[in-house]
Amino acid sequence: DAPDIESHRPVGPEIALNLAIDIPGDITMPYTRSTLLVAELFKASAAILLASIAVMISAFNSIQAASAQGPPPPPPPPPRFGEPLAGLTATQIAGFNSGKAEFTAREAPGDGLGPIFNRDSCVACHGGPVVGGSSNITATRFGRVTNGVFDPLTSLGGSLLQERAISQDALERVPNQANVTALRQTTALFGLGLIEAIPDSTILKGVRTKAVDGVLGKACLVTDVASGKTMVGRFGWKAQQATLLAFAGDAYLNEMGITNRLFPTENAPNGNTNLLARLDKVKDPEDRPDPKTGRAGIDILAAFMRFLASPLTQPGSASTAFGAKFFLQVGCTNCHTPAMTTGTGPVAALNSQTVMLYSDLLLHDMGALGDGIVQGNAGPREMKTPPLWGVRASAPYLHDGRAKTLDDAIRAHDGEGKLSRDKYLKLAPDQQKLLVEFLNSI
Repeated sequence: DAPDIESHRPVGPEIALNLAIDIPGDITMPYTRSTLLVAELFKASAAILLASIAVMISAFNSIQAASAQGPPPPPPPPPRFGEPLAGLTATQIAGFNSGKAEFTAREAPGDGLGPIFNRDSCVACHGGPVVGGSSNITATRFGRVTNGVFDPLTSLGGSLLQERAISQDALERVPNQANVTALRQTTALFGLGLIEAIPDSTILKGVRTKAVDGVLGKACLVTDVASGKTMVGRFGWKAQQATLLAFAGDAYLNEMGITNRLFPTENAPNGNTNLLARLDKVKDPEDRPDPKTGRAGIDILAAFMRFLASPLTQPGSASTAFGAKFFLQVGCTNCHTPAMTTGTGPVAALNSQTVMLYSDLLLHDMGALGDGIVQGNAGPREMKTPPLWGVRASAPYLHDGRAKTLDDAIRAHDGEGKLSRDKYLKLAPDQQKLLVEFLNSI
């Protein structure tokens, strides 16, 4: 056998890839198995090096071409207050825009407004800070409690008072028989499509059989007038509606006096049907479908609310991080659940989304903070946990607007919120301030 290369002098820096290896001193070493291995490794390394150089040149050329065309476009900014959801189709954007036009349109008696109503447009109440928001406008509820039993005084126009009318003689008043009155403040509509897309099963998981810090929670089961199905209510201060279509139909009738296919019966002024017959000149239902599209006003309005984006969270900071810690520490999350996930449905932009709503969408016994009104499945002391996202733009606070600041609102908590309130009161003033700062960021 030929001698191995390791038995000869060290190989010099120059290696000839031929039948022999040149070694300094003009000594020629025979071609052996080891030298063949060295040669093959050298050729393979050279090929890899040349390929790498080619890749680098190609990448360099690509970078130069991209630079010549300018930087790639930045991603679209997240939606702001009042903007449509990201990811909607062109058809859905068109639906949002037509819904917004319907939302801001003023109704007249010829359109079916009245004879009793609260405002003549949706935006009149839902206009702050932008279309679809909230306001400090309140509606009045009334009723009578006898031996612990609530009577909504339906025959006298209860439990909702309509404060305006198309004729002075139709103006409603809280009847003398009422011994309970309550105010309900207008809430923002941002992100309601995401809330509608949360499965009932997800909300029901939040119901406790054993209290945590005094908190249980109860789902408000309602019969959805739009589908006839029993569903978990989630819209309104008492969670009295389960779908946005039903929510729109309710508002059309009870806030603007416009009957529709879901709520076809007109409200009589303080129950006076003779006065109603004299003043109501538009055939019911007053909200009629467009012959071309088949959609009525409530359908268009529901689409606007469904496609309205959720509030944009403010950039975090060290202060808001500490505030979030105190929010958790005092037990706010026992009711104000930070996030839920949507299910799947026909609108892709609403599917499998994390909804940072800060609410469990359940009813809670709020003790003295309850409004005394029984509505559907909600008792007199029970109120739905309001979502806290965008709360920075919805002052004043609580269902009746009694709290001018978030600090005031927390201090007014009672019933199932009492223990968390007491823990908040034990925080140092600076810690309370950080918690409020966190609330203003979500």
